[in-house]
Amino acid sequence: MIDIVPLTEWGLGFEFPLLIAGPCSAESEEQVLATAKELAADGRVKIFRAGVWKPRTRPGGFEGLGEQALKWLKRVKSETGLSVAVEVAMPQHVELALEYAIDVVWLGARTTANPFLVEQLAAALSGANIPVLVKNPVTPDLELWIGSIERLWRSGIKRIAAIHRGFHPYERSRLRNIPKWEIAIDLKSRIPSLPVICDPSHIAGKANLVPEIAQHALDLSMDGLMVEVHPTPLQALSDAMQQLTPRAFINMIDNLNFHFTTSTDYRFIDFLEQVRNRIDSIDQQIIELLAARMKLVEQIGEYKRTNNVSIFQLRRWENILKSRIECGKRLGLDEEYIKNLLQLVHKESIKKQAEILRGNQPNKKE
Repeated sequence: MIDIVPLTEWGLGFEFPLLIAGPCSAESEEQVLATAKELAADGRVKIFRAGVWKPRTRPGGFEGLGEQALKWLKRVKSETGLSVAVEVAMPQHVELALEYAIDVVWLGARTTANPFLVEQLAAALSGANIPVLVKNPVTPDLELWIGSIERLWRSGIKRIAAIHRGFHPYERSRLRNIPKWEIAIDLKSRIPSLPVICDPSHIAGKANLVPEIAQHALDLSMDGLMVEVHPTPLQALSDAMQQLTPRAFINMIDNLNFHFTTSTDYRFIDFLEQVRNRIDSIDQQIIELLAARMKLVEQIGEYKRTNNVSIFQLRRWENILKSRIECGKRLGLDEEYIKNLLQLVHKESIKKQAEILRGNQPNKKE
């Protein structure tokens, strides 16, 4: 069982929810300091982020200023009191980050997707006693994400947080990256002590969509936000369209609804307990009905085997989809929700009938 140190015990004065903000890239000393001072004056941001090594999809783009930018972040620490964070992608990056007393480092989406590289970074970070944030891999692969976290944990790093920044879409979308919130929720279920922070900037891809994504993350009880903030976003050398100005960021934070994780109001607790008991009862009934349905599926499977009839009946499946979706819509249920549920049930039914049919086949080895 992986046991992660809670954010509030990281020893850096972090609070819940944790707010991380700063430019996508550190472009100049003036830009970095101006952004950091405005964020620090507000008092709610605890970590100032800035990319100093920028992995570009194709050569020729702005790839960061490396060690020179680390010197600016050192000034940010001394002049504002903010903790500072940078992305590291190679052991050499780790060495320089530690040399310049960077407080927090993060692994980017491309890095998380490379187990060999994560292993090297885990070795370089071993014994450094520095918190590490792990962005999700580019593709929606939960095991790959967990694997990166495990590699760091096994190297002795106990202050770890995950950053949910969405997944590269295979189809056009209004968002830059598809959130697939269920994967972040599954991650939290698999490692309950792991803080999960949302990066709404990379999910949104557009500045005007960042507040919407940020609020949804908070509604799902995520532990904080990492937001890209730039004094003049349209002049930014990277991610120009998704960065907020410091004023826009502060305005967003003012208007977000930060939920309590629990309540001591006995009326709320009593109401929640009653409703949850009803949900538990309904869930039990659903499972019992699914079991009864599967018994009928087995009877059909046996009948098809006896009469040498194929498993999949297209017209029947089309009728099921149409009638159940119409029924669900009349009851106020989302069409896609009903469709996904039916497909899952149907897949299991086909699997069960296939097992029954194979049971009647001659042994091929004889």
